[in-house]
Amino acid sequence: MKILAVSAIAVAVLGFANVAQAQNAKLFIDGDMVRGAQRGAPGPACVLNNQFKHLEKVVWRMRVRDADGKPLDPKGLKSVVVEVSNGQKVPAVYGPHPPNGPATDNFWSAIWIIPTDYPNGSLTYKVTATDLEGKSVTWEPFNRTTTQLEVLAGAIEIKTQ
Repeated sequence: MKILAVSAIAVAVLGFANVAQAQNAKLFIDGDMVRGAQRGAPGPACVLNNQFKHLEKVVWRMRVRDADGKPLDPKGLKSVVVEVSNGQKVPAVYGPHPPNGPATDNFWSAIWIIPTDYPNGSLTYKVTATDLEGKSVTWEPFNRTTTQLEVLAGAIEIKTQ
């Protein structure tokens, strides 16, 4: 009975410690990955996607929130950067979306056009947001090939008119 009582107290204390850690968290990141709009490129733009061919535009869209859940813009953040597994860092910019036409939302976005010589296969990426004090938080998608960015063989054909 003593062991059970001690275990219950330990669980309660650890549970409160986790709540306290969560309350001290500074930034929270959420987002997705879509096919970017490219003049002459096939396929619909701004559609959730994780499989891209060479020359396609990958767009990461992110929202960064403070501990109160308030979305942060450049007045509250120093930077938001996406880093792909080859070490390349893609800076994100904050702005209205869609950028052309009446905006329905504002968020961070980072754009990467896959080079023709980039190897095929899955690659990992992570998003790092840094506040004005230099403190940063990093988010990574699930460690599953099906949720990572996958570069497919071949390249898209950009049609010029």
